[in-house]
Amino acid sequence: MPSTSQRALTWFGVDDEWERPRPPVGRQDVVLAASVEAVSLLALELVRSAGGLDHTDVPVWTQWLAVSTGAALLLGRRRWPLVVASLAALHMFVAGVTMPQVMGQVSLQIVYFVALLSGVAYARDRRAMVVVIGTIVLFMFAWITWQFAVGSAAQDMIDEARDGERIGLFGAIPAAVAITLLVNVIYFGGAIVGGGVSWRAARQRIRLQEQAATISAQAGRLREQAVVDERLRIARELHDVVAHGVSAMGIQAGAARRVLDRDPDAARTALSHVEEASRDALTQMRRLLGTLREGPADSWDDGTDGADTASGMRTSEAGVDALPDLVAQANREGLAVRLDVVEDQPCATSRLPRGIGLAVYRTVQEALTNVRRHSTADTVSVVVRVHEAAAYAEVEVVDNGRPRHGTSGSGLGQLGIRERAATHDGQVDIGPRVTGGYRVRVRYPLVAS
Repeated sequence: MPSTSQRALTWFGVDDEWERPRPPVGRQDVVLAASVEAVSLLALELVRSAGGLDHTDVPVWTQWLAVSTGAALLLGRRRWPLVVASLAALHMFVAGVTMPQVMGQVSLQIVYFVALLSGVAYARDRRAMVVVIGTIVLFMFAWITWQFAVGSAAQDMIDEARDGERIGLFGAIPAAVAITLLVNVIYFGGAIVGGGVSWRAARQRIRLQEQAATISAQAGRLREQAVVDERLRIARELHDVVAHGVSAMGIQAGAARRVLDRDPDAARTALSHVEEASRDALTQMRRLLGTLREGPADSWDDGTDGADTASGMRTSEAGVDALPDLVAQANREGLAVRLDVVEDQPCATSRLPRGIGLAVYRTVQEALTNVRRHSTADTVSVVVRVHEAAAYAEVEVVDNGRPRHGTSGSGLGQLGIRERAATHDGQVDIGPRVTGGYRVRVRYPLVAS
């Protein structure tokens, strides 16, 4: 078990590797020193005018010099803390011996206190700080002890002259010196402890800033990686969509070639399908955003690992028609999910481009995952609107819950929704509702860009 002295040294950071920054003498140091000097000189003259310096024989200019040099020490209290603390102790001793009434002024006592506190608070070498401050304290208390010894001897002489009569329990001079001793214990102890608290607070503040910077940098890297992963995932899925279109083009072109001579109408129909498939494939290719197909394996937040657990199909082939299975799975896991599909024309959802259909599916999948993990909701409404006349498809997921305490997410799920919507020039609205609950709404244009 560490001793009291070891704990004290640890508290003062003797073995700590951190060094407090040493700022240069700045504007605030100049303002502080000038303000202290002005107040000190004014207080000195007020005390003189009130007759408080009648027993001081030193010239007035010497008194002014003592006050001014004391205030000037504060200029370097942060830049050279131990030097200033040593000079302040020397200043206190010299002034106390030659002009004790001037040294006892409140303004100079504040200067000494601040200098000692700054020596503990700003010293970079903590071992040197312990040596210097310890030496100052020992010297000052040796001085007080010497005064106490002299005072006791003088009191003995006074007691003999008064035949041992005393006014109180203690003699006047020893009592005065004892009070001085107690005041100085509080004075020096307060400066040293205050300096230690200041040093520890500065160290903690710097460490918190470093931790915040590290966390911010890590969060930025995670966000960038999430964007890259999501774009790679989208690229793979769009690649599958385009590959399907190219395969369909090959099949239709082969059919047209075989029936071209005996059934021109069937050949024209097949060729029109080829044209439609090629147009759709080109549209999807323009949306690849230059990302690469190769990347980490698909891994979604709900753990499907690239496959719809309800239907067994690849999620890159999922669309609006796969939403009932996704909703049924959520219902089995304890959520009451209602799915509504609104179409302005019959079978409009079946005519959605494969990329947009997949984006709608992914949006619902991610929104339901977030509800299960981070919300108190027990009811969710999923609405898919396809309006071919207005050329848009929209998906809206609304729940009735509040954020669950202790389950704050990383935000990467919503980032994926936004990235996917941006791939299709979609508009995203995600956030809490005024009437309660949470809403995720994404609208995709159906006009080719």
